[in-house]
Amino acid sequence: MQNFLFRRGRVIDPARGIDQVADVLVVDGRLMDIQPDLKIGMDWLANVHQFDMDGKWIVPGMLDMHVHLREPGEEYKETIASGTRAAVAGGYAGVACMPNTKPVNDTAAVTQFILEKARQEAACHVFPVAAISRGLQGEHLTEFGELRESGAVAVTDDGRPVMNSLLMRRALEYARIFDLLVISHAEDLALAEGGLMNEGPISTLLGLRGIPNAAEDAMVARDILLAELTGGRLHIAHVSTAGSVRLVRDAKKRGVPVTAETAPHYFTLTDSELLSFDAVFKVNPPLRSAEDRESVREGLADGTIDVIATDHAPHSLLEKDTEFEYAASGMIGLESALPLVLELVRCGVLDASKAISKVTCNPSKILGVPMGTLNPGKAVTLTVIDPKVDYILDCKSFESKSRNCPFHGRQVQGRVELTLVEGKIAYSRS
Repeated sequence: MQNFLFRRGRVIDPARGIDQVADVLVVDGRLMDIQPDLKIGMDWLANVHQFDMDGKWIVPGMLDMHVHLREPGEEYKETIASGTRAAVAGGYAGVACMPNTKPVNDTAAVTQFILEKARQEAACHVFPVAAISRGLQGEHLTEFGELRESGAVAVTDDGRPVMNSLLMRRALEYARIFDLLVISHAEDLALAEGGLMNEGPISTLLGLRGIPNAAEDAMVARDILLAELTGGRLHIAHVSTAGSVRLVRDAKKRGVPVTAETAPHYFTLTDSELLSFDAVFKVNPPLRSAEDRESVREGLADGTIDVIATDHAPHSLLEKDTEFEYAASGMIGLESALPLVLELVRCGVLDASKAISKVTCNPSKILGVPMGTLNPGKAVTLTVIDPKVDYILDCKSFESKSRNCPFHGRQVQGRVELTLVEGKIAYSRS
């Protein structure tokens, strides 16, 4: 049965300016109405699955625009099936998957493989992001038109920066022809070379080579200048520094077509976590200082940072349970992100509507995908959230194949109760 009546929920749809307590009626998987105290005939009630929301939130299905699903090539870490199960358990009805698979998603054939696999096995929408350069080598552009036609929604060499400035210029120019977003992994490899964590007092104390903020800031500045030159749409991934926030803020004031994202670990954790030498906290870009964390929060609050994405990066124990120097960088985040986003609401950094916009309509608009709002008459995609429930994050219970979660054991508040994708229940806690 795909008939649902959600009673007395707080409906938050930033794209439509809705934030009110109302009833939501879904018939045959389609959103029929959102009204306070909706009147339903007795003959209907027998065919409707009713949910008493009792303080719960109803929001558009969430979208994570930065996820590593590892398939094809590293299915022992994650698959499209397991990664999307993790997504819906975390409230996400859609994910955009990065191209650093094996083989790299740099051809139409790989993009089509991902989409076909998703059609067969995915629990939610999957939007492939293709590579800027062949093999992520930063030497030759991929065929943007072919990739766009095959279903790619954006291009990036995520995991590696495009060090060649001329190639990045050409990418932004070429992408304009096909209305493709260019996502920048902002890292100067020469400045970052050999670094294991954020450069600062803690790296000095630990005797570990650091990665300076300038490694990120310099590339953000370069890519903003190239976007300004070309008019190409630029998106800065995983913003972690005060300098990057300032550069994006200034660029937006000048009208440069730039957007930005950050991840929960950058507005929640700092490099002090590395005092434990636990490789679960090793990530690229690295966890930064408390001052950087505060700047990232300010960027979220004033709209400089448009999106909260997880940068879900699964690794097995083979890559993580080893000496810190040799451990892989990355953290999983699909099933831990929501309570950390809600923490921003509780501490006053964001109001509820702004917070929800950063995981719904904002990423949908930036990627140009049909999600992010509750459309009457359309197959409904939504997430039901209980913002009050307290619990302890336990990565052993996650749907993800990997366990490299830096928030394992953390006391949090707020979790997903239900995820509907195209009118069907993709996840239910009960």
